[in-house]
Amino acid sequence: MSDPVFFRPVRSLTLEDAARISGGTILSGEPAMVLSRIAPLDEAGAGELTFLDNPHYLPQFRTTSASAAICADKYVSAAPPGLAVIASASPYRAIAQVMQALFPEAVRPEGVTGEVGISAAAFIHPEARLEADVTVESGASIGAGAEIGRGTVVCAGAVVGRGVRFGRDGYIGPGATITHALVGNRVIVHAGVRIGQDGFGFAMGPKGHLKVPQIGRVVIQDDVEIGANTTIDRGSNRDTIVGEGTKIDNQVQIGHNVVIGRHCVIVAQVGISGSTTLGDFVALGGQAGLAGHIKVGAGAQVAGASSVKDDVPPGARMGGYPARPVRQWIKENAILKKLALGGGNEP
Repeated sequence: MSDPVFFRPVRSLTLEDAARISGGTILSGEPAMVLSRIAPLDEAGAGELTFLDNPHYLPQFRTTSASAAICADKYVSAAPPGLAVIASASPYRAIAQVMQALFPEAVRPEGVTGEVGISAAAFIHPEARLEADVTVESGASIGAGAEIGRGTVVCAGAVVGRGVRFGRDGYIGPGATITHALVGNRVIVHAGVRIGQDGFGFAMGPKGHLKVPQIGRVVIQDDVEIGANTTIDRGSNRDTIVGEGTKIDNQVQIGHNVVIGRHCVIVAQVGISGSTTLGDFVALGGQAGLAGHIKVGAGAQVAGASSVKDDVPPGARMGGYPARPVRQWIKENAILKKLALGGGNEP
């Protein structure tokens, strides 16, 4: 049985092409050198392009069998003899640009069944409206009054609920469900995502917990990407909002009434409690947890597994449990380690 290859390059590539696409500078090697594929440092061989971004991998860089590599100026001297080198101020971004040129279909996911157009095995309500060039795969369901824009792919088993608006050139992954939502253009929703379900709202009391109706929506702006099995609750009495260009990893929980700014990065297993607001360009590390009704200022960063219970100023770097400024957190940990090892004054 042969091994399938799911992504094949759409064009050939020379060293000169790679430098032009990435904005890098050729420091060594023949510009006309043909590069057949991209591979990691420890697996790359003749005719292949690799890259170095993290100094942790310098030993592999020094011994790589690749024909060419993209790296920062400060690592050029570590290149093995005969390796063609493209210098770049941002090697990781540079290799991403080259990969986008070679594998454009991997940038925006394709359908999972290979179907094109509207499958006879899909359910589309007569009152739904689909623009031209929409693909709806088998088993997908689109409700009454839903609207889907040109070029969007709805994968097998996905559900687009009644009245949902989903923009153009988007992607709804297999098994995803979207209800009570307005979604912009070029939005990628990966497999198993849940958007628009009830927020967790109860008026608690001695006679039991009374459910608070969740009557808001989810509003997702252009160019957002949402990772597999992430959940975004609809608002209770206002909208849950995700700003343009924000990238959300897998298994993230976003509570009701949360407002996320533009171009934020939210890593896997983050939990954001209801009515919390994130400014633009906020970065949240994996498994960070944010309490409800707080504000995280623009450009702030929160380390992974941190617990944020208070407002965070713009541009701050926070970490720990509970989260505090990173320098303070590191200093406290160093003191505790010293005490634990018997190097401090014990009470």
